[in-house]
Amino acid sequence: MPETLEKNKSKIKIEKNGNDSLNRLVNVLSSDLDFHNLKSNHGSHNFHSFPAKFPPQLPSKFILELTEQNDLVLDPMAGSGTTIVESLINKRNAIGFDIDPLALMITEVKTSFFNKKILIDTFSKIISHSIESIQNRQYLLDSFFEQVDENTKKFVHYWFSDDTIAELVSLLNPISKIKDKNIRTFFEVIFSSIIITKSGGVSLAMDLAHTRPHRVKKAVNFNSELLFDLTDTKVNSRHHILSKKLKSPILEFKKKFYQNIKALLEEKFHNQLRLEFADSQYLPLPDNSVDLIVTSPPYASNAIDYMRAHKFSLLWFGYSIDDLKDKRTKYIGGDATSNFKFEEMPQLTEKVLKKLAEQNSKKSLVLHRYYSEMTHSLREMFRVLKSNKSAIVVVGNSVLSGVPSETHLCLKEIGEQIGFTVPHIGVRKLDRNRRMLPASNNSSNSQILQRMTEEYIIGFYKK
Repeated sequence: MPETLEKNKSKIKIEKNGNDSLNRLVNVLSSDLDFHNLKSNHGSHNFHSFPAKFPPQLPSKFILELTEQNDLVLDPMAGSGTTIVESLINKRNAIGFDIDPLALMITEVKTSFFNKKILIDTFSKIISHSIESIQNRQYLLDSFFEQVDENTKKFVHYWFSDDTIAELVSLLNPISKIKDKNIRTFFEVIFSSIIITKSGGVSLAMDLAHTRPHRVKKAVNFNSELLFDLTDTKVNSRHHILSKKLKSPILEFKKKFYQNIKALLEEKFHNQLRLEFADSQYLPLPDNSVDLIVTSPPYASNAIDYMRAHKFSLLWFGYSIDDLKDKRTKYIGGDATSNFKFEEMPQLTEKVLKKLAEQNSKKSLVLHRYYSEMTHSLREMFRVLKSNKSAIVVVGNSVLSGVPSETHLCLKEIGEQIGFTVPHIGVRKLDRNRRMLPASNNSSNSQILQRMTEEYIIGFYKK
């Protein structure tokens, strides 16, 4: 067969495959992506709360429609590992990167196989040690505060009662002595999960999904004793919402253990998994190596501030409050803009930034930083993705000083400038009752409600 004819046949085959891939992408983006009537907390997905995580059915749908078994799926901002878990369940190889320590811990536990008997034996030892050591409450308090700096000490005293601190330390001490890293991380994730919940867990916070956690005005400890009451019923009609009866960390730890032990993997995943600390703006991967990307970047301008919630747990694992503040500055969407190298933005994005600058110049700079960082991330996604493959990016909009961020449209424009084709953007309505989102104040006009009622699924396609 002549060489030119062979080349033409090869080119036709590639174009056909490309068109098939593109059509499949458009079809799945055009389908129902709400999943409101489906259970989303099955298996290990319910191990730990995580702000604004998407339902497992979402990545699973794209994985099944756009890849084959043993293909490689990447989530460069892995969060709680939903995409990673669904990839492995569906017999795909998976890579997950994140710069959040708690996110990596959660994903590690959700994708690991454990011996139930060893976990049960270890749990019994933890509880026995905890119940015995709690008798010396003051020693537990003193020993913990001797190990932390002044700023961390102030934070803990403000957000946790002494009774709660003592019980948490009584659990933490035996956990920290577990030699097997995987088993230790399993129990650290349970420990964290009783603190980080939508209702603020065992802390004095009302809502750890809120951008700025609020401390309760009235608290009753788990022995039904009043700790403090700062409410003024004449001034605030919401005093009942600002009140909280604290729960015993030991009892909550027990409940969560029994819940998680039932949801453990029945057998090991057989596909390859790579999970490590890495920034989505600098992916440690070769060019053209990934078959599918499914990820959900942070909201623009820190609308959901992950570290503000996660520090409530991480400080118990040896991080100081100042360490965690420093880590927060490195997250995409952070609010530090001095000495930041901004990317030049395309037309629509520049228009949004200028409109916001007229209302609030500082927020405009913060949003510009977000779009600059997302430009870096999208460039990396384009680089590592194979030809005729897709990157699925799930985003929500923010409203900043009355100006919509238009995140989905701006990222579409940025992606197209990089070289992606964006054939369609899917939309899904959010079920607020099933997601860890900031609490509403019953005002339909609140900016939080305006910006978090739906999210967009952008289909980036690399030809």
